[in-house]
Amino acid sequence: MQSRAIELAVGLFILAGILALAFLAIQVSGINREFDSKSTYQLYAEFNNVAGLTRKAKVTVAGVQVGLVTAITINPESMRARVDMVISSEVKDLSEDTIAAIQTAGILGEKYIALSPGGALETLSDGDRVHDTQSALILEELVGKILTSRATNP
Repeated sequence: MQSRAIELAVGLFILAGILALAFLAIQVSGINREFDSKSTYQLYAEFNNVAGLTRKAKVTVAGVQVGLVTAITINPESMRARVDMVISSEVKDLSEDTIAAIQTAGILGEKYIALSPGGALETLSDGDRVHDTQSALILEELVGKILTSRATNP
């Protein structure tokens, strides 16, 4: 009878471990909260480089998630990457001079868009374009520039 109780305790312990791993996997997998289409509006921005940015990436203001990336396409006229986003209608006063920058969570983390509101009186509305953008920083290019500058200037 005692061995049966030990087997049951070990089984419960393993089950708890599996549930904990599943919870951690969901937390770090990039599964973001969904935004109801009725309570959102759309914006878009064009970037020279969106390396590492994916569909469903977070859109933040002051570090708080306020939206998601819904599509990444190429604009055939400008040959720049167009990023479509949905923004929660709770964030309704983004100024016309808002800056959209592609940031990285940590050194090698996921890419997301950080919106930095400006001070203009006019605000962005559904379907508007964020004109001021900062493209993704590519770590490999940065390391390459540092190495080549060190090689030419010992």
